[in-house]
Amino acid sequence: MTQKTLLKGRVLAFDGSPFDVDPTEAAKTHETVLVQDGRIAALGPFAELSQTHPDARVTDYGNHLVMAGFVDPHVHYPQTAMIASWGKRLIDWLNSYTFPEEMKFGDPAYAAEIANRYLDLTASHGTTTMCSFCTIHPESVDAFFTAAQARGQRVVAGKTCMDRNAPDGLRDTAQTAYDQSQALLEKWHGVDRLSYAITPRFSPTSTPEQLEAMGALWAEYPHCLMQTHLCEQTDEIEWVRSLFPNARDYLDTYEQFGLLGKNGLYGHVIHLEERERDRLRDVDAALIHCPTSNTFIGSGLFDMEGLMRQGHRVGLATDTGGGSSFSMLRTMAAAYEIGQLRGTPLHPAQLLWLGTVGSARSLRMEDSIGNIAPGMEADLVVLNLASTPDIAQREATANDLWEAVFPTIMMGDDRAVAEVWIGGNRANT
Repeated sequence: MTQKTLLKGRVLAFDGSPFDVDPTEAAKTHETVLVQDGRIAALGPFAELSQTHPDARVTDYGNHLVMAGFVDPHVHYPQTAMIASWGKRLIDWLNSYTFPEEMKFGDPAYAAEIANRYLDLTASHGTTTMCSFCTIHPESVDAFFTAAQARGQRVVAGKTCMDRNAPDGLRDTAQTAYDQSQALLEKWHGVDRLSYAITPRFSPTSTPEQLEAMGALWAEYPHCLMQTHLCEQTDEIEWVRSLFPNARDYLDTYEQFGLLGKNGLYGHVIHLEERERDRLRDVDAALIHCPTSNTFIGSGLFDMEGLMRQGHRVGLATDTGGGSSFSMLRTMAAAYEIGQLRGTPLHPAQLLWLGTVGSARSLRMEDSIGNIAPGMEADLVVLNLASTPDIAQREATANDLWEAVFPTIMMGDDRAVAEVWIGGNRANT
Protein backbone atom coordinates (compact mmCIF):
# COMPACT_ATOMS: atom_id res chain seq x y z
CA MET A 1 0.00 0.00 0.00
CA THR A 2 1.36 3.42 -0.95
CA GLN A 3 2.22 5.60 2.04
CA LYS A 4 2.11 9.34 1.51
CA THR A 5 2.95 12.05 4.01
CA LEU A 6 3.00 15.81 3.54
CA LEU A 7 5.49 17.57 5.81
CA LYS A 8 4.77 21.27 6.10
CA GLY A 9 7.34 23.77 7.40
CA ARG A 10 10.36 25.62 6.06
CA VAL A 11 11.76 22.94 3.76
CA LEU A 12 15.38 23.59 2.85
CA ALA A 13 16.74 22.18 -0.42
CA PHE A 14 20.16 22.95 -1.89
CA ASP A 15 20.34 23.50 -5.64
CA GLY A 16 24.03 24.44 -5.72
CA SER A 17 27.17 24.45 -3.62
CA PRO A 18 27.54 27.51 -1.38
CA PHE A 19 31.27 27.23 -2.03
CA ASP A 20 30.70 27.79 -5.76
CA VAL A 21 27.96 30.42 -5.70
CA ASP A 22 26.81 33.18 -3.35
CA PRO A 23 26.01 31.18 -0.17
CA THR A 24 22.71 33.01 0.27
CA GLU A 25 21.58 31.77 -3.14
CA ALA A 26 22.66 28.14 -2.87
CA ALA A 27 19.39 26.87 -1.43
CA LYS A 28 15.67 27.46 -1.66
CA THR A 29 12.93 26.98 0.89
CA HIS A 30 9.64 25.32 0.06
CA GLU A 31 6.43 25.12 2.05
CA THR A 32 5.89 21.37 1.81
CA VAL A 33 7.65 18.13 0.96
CA LEU A 34 5.77 15.00 -0.09
CA VAL A 35 7.23 11.74 1.20
CA GLN A 36 6.01 8.63 -0.57
CA ASP A 37 7.16 5.05 0.03
CA GLY A 38 10.37 6.12 1.70
CA ARG A 39 11.41 8.70 -0.86
CA ILE A 40 10.96 12.37 -1.64
CA ALA A 41 8.18 12.60 -4.22
CA ALA A 42 7.66 16.35 -4.61
CA LEU A 43 8.28 19.83 -3.22
CA GLY A 44 5.90 22.75 -3.45
CA PRO A 45 3.10 24.83 -1.95
CA PHE A 46 0.89 23.07 0.56
CA ALA A 47 -2.32 24.05 -1.20
CA GLU A 48 -1.13 22.49 -4.44
CA LEU A 49 0.30 19.27 -2.99
CA SER A 50 -2.60 18.67 -0.60
CA GLN A 51 -5.03 19.05 -3.47
CA THR A 52 -3.03 16.71 -5.71
CA HIS A 53 -2.59 14.15 -2.93
CA PRO A 54 -5.76 14.30 -0.81
CA ASP A 55 -5.00 10.86 0.64
CA ALA A 56 -1.69 11.96 2.18
CA ARG A 57 -1.27 12.34 5.93
CA VAL A 58 -0.25 15.84 6.98
CA THR A 59 2.31 16.80 9.60
CA ASP A 60 2.57 20.53 10.16
CA TYR A 61 5.89 21.62 11.66
CA GLY A 62 4.97 25.28 11.64
CA ASN A 63 8.09 27.45 11.50
CA HIS A 64 10.53 24.57 12.01
CA LEU A 65 13.25 23.91 9.46
CA VAL A 66 12.84 20.64 7.54
CA MET A 67 16.07 19.54 5.88
CA ALA A 68 18.06 16.47 4.93
CA GLY A 69 19.26 14.36 7.83
CA PHE A 70 22.86 14.92 8.82
CA VAL A 71 25.52 12.70 7.24
CA ASP A 72 28.60 11.87 9.34
CA PRO A 73 31.33 10.33 7.15
CA HIS A 74 33.98 9.50 9.79
CA VAL A 75 33.09 7.95 13.15
CA HIS A 76 34.24 5.19 15.48
CA TYR A 77 31.07 3.76 16.99
CA PRO A 78 33.11 1.47 19.34
CA GLN A 79 34.42 4.62 21.07
CA THR A 80 30.93 5.65 22.21
CA ALA A 81 31.43 4.71 25.87
CA MET A 82 34.78 6.52 26.20
CA ILE A 83 33.92 9.76 24.40
CA ALA A 84 35.34 12.89 26.11
CA SER A 85 38.25 11.08 27.78
CA TRP A 86 40.66 13.63 29.20
CA GLY A 87 43.91 15.06 28.11
CA LYS A 88 45.95 13.02 25.65
CA ARG A 89 47.61 13.47 22.29
CA LEU A 90 46.62 11.01 19.58
CA ILE A 91 49.04 8.14 20.18
CA ASP A 92 48.74 8.24 23.99
CA TRP A 93 44.97 8.65 23.65
CA LEU A 94 44.75 5.51 21.53
CA ASN A 95 46.80 3.48 24.00
CA SER A 96 45.14 4.86 27.14
CA TYR A 97 41.49 4.87 26.12
CA THR A 98 40.69 3.58 22.65
CA PHE A 99 42.47 0.26 22.52
CA PRO A 100 41.28 -0.94 25.97
CA GLU A 101 37.69 -0.13 25.00
CA GLU A 102 37.95 -1.76 21.58
CA MET A 103 39.23 -4.97 23.21
CA LYS A 104 35.67 -5.54 24.48
CA PHE A 105 34.10 -5.87 21.04
CA GLY A 106 34.85 -9.53 20.57
CA ASP A 107 31.81 -10.01 22.81
CA PRO A 108 28.76 -9.93 20.48
CA ALA A 109 26.44 -8.82 23.28
CA TYR A 110 28.61 -5.85 24.21
CA ALA A 111 29.06 -4.90 20.55
CA ALA A 112 25.29 -5.00 20.04
CA GLU A 113 24.69 -2.91 23.17
CA ILE A 114 27.07 -0.16 22.04
CA ALA A 115 25.89 -0.25 18.42
CA ASN A 116 22.30 0.35 19.50
CA ARG A 117 23.33 2.97 22.03
CA TYR A 118 25.34 4.79 19.38
CA LEU A 119 22.49 4.78 16.84
CA ASP A 120 20.05 5.99 19.52
CA LEU A 121 22.35 8.87 20.45
CA THR A 122 23.09 9.95 16.90
CA ALA A 123 19.43 9.79 15.87
CA SER A 124 18.59 12.06 18.80
CA HIS A 125 21.01 14.57 17.29
CA GLY A 126 19.54 14.31 13.79
CA THR A 127 22.20 12.12 12.14
CA THR A 128 20.68 9.63 9.73
CA THR A 129 23.75 8.21 7.94
CA MET A 130 27.31 7.61 9.10
CA CYS A 131 30.47 5.84 7.98
CA SER A 132 32.02 3.98 10.91
CA PHE A 133 35.23 2.22 11.76
CA CYS A 134 34.45 -0.92 13.75
CA THR A 135 37.13 -2.98 15.58
CA ILE A 136 39.24 -5.90 14.41
CA HIS A 137 36.44 -8.21 15.53
CA PRO A 138 33.96 -9.36 12.87
CA GLU A 139 31.39 -9.37 15.68
CA SER A 140 31.65 -5.58 15.87
CA VAL A 141 30.75 -5.25 12.19
CA ASP A 142 27.86 -7.70 12.44
CA ALA A 143 26.50 -5.84 15.46
CA PHE A 144 26.58 -2.44 13.79
CA PHE A 145 25.02 -3.57 10.53
CA THR A 146 22.36 -5.60 12.33
CA ALA A 147 21.35 -2.61 14.46
CA ALA A 148 21.27 -0.24 11.48
CA GLN A 149 19.35 -2.72 9.32
CA ALA A 150 16.64 -3.02 11.97
CA ARG A 151 16.21 0.76 11.83
CA GLY A 152 16.23 0.95 8.04
CA GLN A 153 19.30 3.20 8.06
CA ARG A 154 21.76 3.87 5.27
CA VAL A 155 25.16 3.32 6.87
CA VAL A 156 28.70 2.40 5.90
CA ALA A 157 31.11 0.43 8.10
CA GLY A 158 34.07 -1.90 8.00
CA LYS A 159 36.31 -4.11 10.12
CA THR A 160 39.29 -2.09 11.33
CA CYS A 161 42.53 -3.84 10.35
CA MET A 162 45.69 -3.64 12.52
CA ASP A 163 48.60 -6.05 12.69
CA ARG A 164 51.21 -4.05 14.62
CA ASN A 165 51.63 -1.30 17.23
CA ALA A 166 48.48 -2.41 19.03
CA PRO A 167 47.94 -4.57 22.14
CA ASP A 168 47.80 -8.35 22.16
CA GLY A 169 44.25 -9.35 21.33
CA LEU A 170 43.70 -6.29 19.15
CA ARG A 171 45.82 -7.36 16.19
CA ASP A 172 44.97 -9.47 13.20
CA THR A 173 47.32 -10.45 10.37
CA ALA A 174 47.59 -9.49 6.74
CA GLN A 175 45.80 -12.72 5.78
CA THR A 176 43.05 -12.68 8.42
CA ALA A 177 42.41 -9.00 7.71
CA TYR A 178 41.93 -9.83 4.05
CA ASP A 179 39.85 -12.96 4.64
CA GLN A 180 37.57 -11.49 7.30
CA SER A 181 37.10 -8.20 5.46
CA GLN A 182 36.17 -10.04 2.28
CA ALA A 183 33.73 -12.31 4.10
CA LEU A 184 32.05 -9.34 5.81
CA LEU A 185 31.93 -7.41 2.55
CA GLU A 186 30.28 -10.31 0.78
CA LYS A 187 27.83 -10.74 3.65
CA TRP A 188 26.71 -7.13 4.08
CA HIS A 189 27.58 -4.88 1.16
CA GLY A 190 24.50 -3.84 -0.79
CA VAL A 191 22.06 -5.51 1.61
CA ASP A 192 19.14 -3.14 2.19
CA ARG A 193 20.76 0.26 2.86
CA LEU A 194 24.13 -1.08 4.05
CA SER A 195 27.54 -0.56 2.46
CA TYR A 196 30.95 -1.95 3.36
CA ALA A 197 34.14 0.10 3.61
CA ILE A 198 37.58 -1.51 3.50
CA THR A 199 39.22 -0.19 6.67
CA PRO A 200 42.94 -0.15 7.45
CA ARG A 201 43.07 2.01 10.60
CA PHE A 202 46.18 3.96 9.58
CA SER A 203 49.66 3.20 8.36
CA PRO A 204 51.34 2.96 11.79
CA THR A 205 49.13 0.03 12.83
CA SER A 206 49.48 -1.92 9.59
CA THR A 207 52.57 -3.62 8.23
CA PRO A 208 53.40 -3.14 4.56
CA GLU A 209 52.09 -6.69 4.04
CA GLN A 210 48.71 -5.80 5.50
CA LEU A 211 48.46 -2.56 3.53
CA GLU A 212 49.27 -4.55 0.40
CA ALA A 213 46.53 -7.05 1.27
CA MET A 214 44.00 -4.25 1.78
CA GLY A 215 45.04 -2.70 -1.53
CA ALA A 216 44.54 -6.03 -3.25
CA LEU A 217 41.08 -6.38 -1.70
CA TRP A 218 40.11 -2.89 -2.83
CA ALA A 219 41.31 -3.68 -6.34
CA GLU A 220 38.91 -6.64 -6.36
CA TYR A 221 36.00 -4.52 -5.03
CA PRO A 222 36.71 -1.02 -6.39
CA HIS A 223 33.05 -0.01 -6.03
CA CYS A 224 33.46 -0.14 -2.24
CA LEU A 225 34.68 2.75 -0.18
CA MET A 226 38.02 2.60 1.62
CA GLN A 227 38.46 4.62 4.83
CA THR A 228 41.55 5.48 6.83
CA HIS A 229 43.40 8.34 8.59
CA LEU A 230 45.97 10.71 7.14
CA CYS A 231 48.16 13.56 8.44
CA GLU A 232 46.27 14.13 11.67
CA GLN A 233 49.13 15.19 13.97
CA THR A 234 52.73 16.24 13.42
CA ASP A 235 54.15 13.61 15.79
CA GLU A 236 52.06 10.96 14.01
CA ILE A 237 53.61 12.04 10.70
CA GLU A 238 57.10 11.70 12.19
CA TRP A 239 56.16 8.21 13.40
CA VAL A 240 54.99 7.27 9.90
CA ARG A 241 58.25 8.62 8.47
CA SER A 242 60.24 6.36 10.81
CA LEU A 243 58.14 3.30 9.94
CA PHE A 244 58.23 3.90 6.17
CA PRO A 245 61.64 5.53 5.52
CA ASN A 246 61.39 5.02 1.76
CA ALA A 247 57.98 6.67 1.37
CA ARG A 248 57.82 10.11 -0.23
CA ASP A 249 55.30 11.27 2.38
CA TYR A 250 52.45 9.93 4.53
CA LEU A 251 50.07 9.56 1.58
CA ASP A 252 52.67 7.48 -0.23
CA THR A 253 52.38 4.80 2.46
CA TYR A 254 48.88 4.23 1.07
CA GLU A 255 49.52 5.04 -2.58
CA GLN A 256 52.32 2.51 -3.04
CA PHE A 257 50.00 -0.27 -1.84
CA GLY A 258 46.97 0.62 -3.98
CA LEU A 259 45.11 2.50 -1.24
CA LEU A 260 44.69 5.81 -3.05
CA GLY A 261 41.59 6.22 -5.21
CA LYS A 262 38.41 8.12 -5.88
CA ASN A 263 36.44 5.97 -3.43
CA GLY A 264 38.90 6.68 -0.65
CA LEU A 265 37.98 8.63 2.48
CA TYR A 266 40.92 10.19 4.28
CA GLY A 267 40.18 11.48 7.77
CA HIS A 268 41.68 14.67 9.23
CA VAL A 269 44.22 15.63 6.50
CA ILE A 270 45.42 18.69 8.41
CA HIS A 271 49.16 18.68 7.72
CA LEU A 272 49.27 17.82 4.02
CA GLU A 273 52.28 18.47 1.83
CA GLU A 274 51.76 19.92 -1.63
CA ARG A 275 52.29 16.57 -3.37
CA GLU A 276 49.69 14.99 -1.13
CA ARG A 277 47.16 17.73 -1.88
CA ASP A 278 47.77 17.38 -5.59
CA ARG A 279 47.46 13.59 -5.64
CA LEU A 280 44.30 13.55 -3.53
CA ARG A 281 42.73 16.09 -5.88
CA ASP A 282 43.93 14.21 -8.97
CA VAL A 283 42.06 11.07 -7.95
CA ASP A 284 39.06 13.03 -6.55
CA ALA A 285 39.37 11.37 -3.14
CA ALA A 286 37.29 12.56 -0.18
CA LEU A 287 38.88 14.58 2.61
CA ILE A 288 37.03 14.45 5.93
CA HIS A 289 37.19 17.42 8.30
CA CYS A 290 36.76 16.46 11.98
CA PRO A 291 36.87 19.79 13.83
CA THR A 292 35.84 18.84 17.37
CA SER A 293 38.36 16.01 17.32
CA ASN A 294 41.10 18.23 15.93
CA THR A 295 40.66 20.75 18.73
CA PHE A 296 40.00 18.17 21.48
CA ILE A 297 43.16 16.17 20.76
CA GLY A 298 45.14 19.26 19.72
CA SER A 299 45.80 18.20 16.14
CA GLY A 300 45.65 21.50 14.25
CA LEU A 301 43.50 23.66 11.98
CA PHE A 302 42.03 22.19 8.78
CA ASP A 303 42.48 24.35 5.65
CA MET A 304 38.88 24.38 4.44
CA GLU A 305 39.22 27.48 2.27
CA GLY A 306 42.42 26.37 0.59
CA LEU A 307 41.30 22.81 -0.08
CA MET A 308 37.90 23.91 -1.39
CA ARG A 309 39.57 26.46 -3.64
CA GLN A 310 41.77 23.69 -5.05
CA GLY A 311 38.68 21.64 -5.93
CA HIS A 312 38.78 18.94 -3.28
CA ARG A 313 35.78 16.84 -2.23
CA VAL A 314 35.26 17.58 1.49
CA GLY A 315 32.96 16.11 4.12
CA LEU A 316 32.33 17.11 7.74
CA ALA A 317 32.42 14.57 10.57
CA THR A 318 32.22 14.16 14.35
CA ASP A 319 35.00 11.53 14.61
CA THR A 320 33.29 10.04 17.66
CA GLY A 321 34.93 9.50 20.17
CA GLY A 322 38.06 11.54 19.44
CA GLY A 323 35.46 14.12 18.58
CA SER A 324 33.85 15.41 21.74
CA SER A 325 30.21 15.41 20.59
CA PHE A 326 27.75 13.18 18.75
CA SER A 327 26.12 16.34 17.37
CA MET A 328 26.67 17.53 13.82
CA LEU A 329 25.43 20.95 14.97
CA ARG A 330 28.31 21.13 17.44
CA THR A 331 30.61 19.90 14.68
CA MET A 332 29.45 22.72 12.40
CA ALA A 333 30.06 25.22 15.19
CA ALA A 334 33.61 23.93 15.62
CA ALA A 335 34.18 24.13 11.87
CA TYR A 336 33.06 27.75 11.99
CA GLU A 337 35.44 28.48 14.87
CA ILE A 338 38.38 26.84 13.09
CA GLY A 339 37.53 28.87 9.99
CA GLN A 340 37.63 32.03 12.11
CA LEU A 341 41.06 31.08 13.47
CA ARG A 342 42.27 30.70 9.88
CA GLY A 343 40.68 33.99 8.84
CA THR A 344 38.02 32.34 6.65
CA PRO A 345 34.75 31.95 8.61
CA LEU A 346 32.14 29.69 7.05
CA HIS A 347 28.66 30.92 6.14
CA PRO A 348 25.68 29.08 7.71
CA ALA A 349 24.73 27.76 4.26
CA GLN A 350 28.23 26.32 3.86
CA LEU A 351 28.07 24.65 7.27
CA LEU A 352 24.68 23.03 6.61
CA TRP A 353 25.82 21.98 3.13
CA LEU A 354 28.99 20.37 4.51
CA GLY A 355 26.98 18.36 7.06
CA THR A 356 24.55 17.08 4.43
CA VAL A 357 25.33 17.37 0.72
CA GLY A 358 29.08 17.66 1.17
CA SER A 359 29.30 14.64 3.44
CA ALA A 360 27.00 12.64 1.15
CA ARG A 361 29.32 13.53 -1.75
CA SER A 362 32.28 12.25 0.24
CA LEU A 363 30.48 8.90 0.51
CA ARG A 364 29.54 8.99 -3.20
CA MET A 365 25.90 8.91 -2.12
CA GLU A 366 24.77 12.39 -3.13
CA ASP A 367 22.20 10.90 -5.51
CA SER A 368 20.48 9.13 -2.59
CA ILE A 369 20.96 11.14 0.60
CA GLY A 370 22.06 14.54 1.88
CA ASN A 371 19.46 16.74 0.19
CA ILE A 372 15.74 17.08 -0.41
CA ALA A 373 14.88 16.48 -4.05
CA PRO A 374 12.45 14.21 -5.90
CA GLY A 375 13.66 10.62 -6.01
CA MET A 376 16.01 10.91 -3.04
CA GLU A 377 15.63 8.80 0.07
CA ALA A 378 13.54 10.43 2.79
CA ASP A 379 16.08 10.84 5.57
CA LEU A 380 15.14 14.12 7.24
CA VAL A 381 15.72 16.18 10.34
CA VAL A 382 13.29 18.79 11.64
CA LEU A 383 14.99 21.60 13.55
CA ASN A 384 13.32 23.89 16.03
CA LEU A 385 15.19 27.16 15.52
CA ALA A 386 13.95 28.48 18.86
CA SER A 387 14.64 25.43 21.00
CA THR A 388 16.00 27.22 24.09
CA PRO A 389 15.40 30.70 25.50
CA ASP A 390 18.86 31.96 24.57
CA ILE A 391 18.53 30.70 21.00
CA ALA A 392 14.93 31.91 20.72
CA GLN A 393 15.70 35.47 21.73
CA ARG A 394 18.43 35.67 19.06
CA GLU A 395 16.35 33.96 16.36
CA ALA A 396 13.52 36.44 16.98
CA THR A 397 15.64 39.28 15.58
CA ALA A 398 16.80 37.40 12.45
CA ASN A 399 16.34 39.11 9.11
CA ASP A 400 16.55 35.98 6.95
CA LEU A 401 16.77 32.18 7.18
CA TRP A 402 20.55 32.12 7.54
CA GLU A 403 20.46 34.52 10.49
CA ALA A 404 17.68 32.40 11.97
CA VAL A 405 19.56 29.11 11.68
CA PHE A 406 23.01 30.31 12.75
CA PRO A 407 22.22 30.54 16.51
CA THR A 408 21.06 26.91 16.39
CA ILE A 409 24.31 25.90 14.67
CA MET A 410 26.38 27.69 17.29
CA MET A 411 24.34 26.95 20.43
CA GLY A 412 22.00 24.11 19.51
CA ASP A 413 21.99 20.52 20.75
CA ASP A 414 19.58 17.60 20.73
CA ARG A 415 16.83 19.89 22.06
CA ALA A 416 16.81 21.55 18.64
CA VAL A 417 15.94 18.24 16.96
CA ALA A 418 12.14 18.17 16.87
CA GLU A 419 11.84 15.05 14.71
CA VAL A 420 13.90 12.66 12.63
CA TRP A 421 12.74 10.63 9.65
CA ILE A 422 14.74 7.63 8.40
CA GLY A 423 13.69 5.99 5.16
CA GLY A 424 10.37 7.80 5.24
CA ASN A 425 9.51 6.67 8.78
CA ARG A 426 9.67 8.58 12.05
CA ALA A 427 12.66 7.50 14.09
CA ASN A 428 12.30 6.79 17.80
CA THR A 429 14.43 9.69 19.01
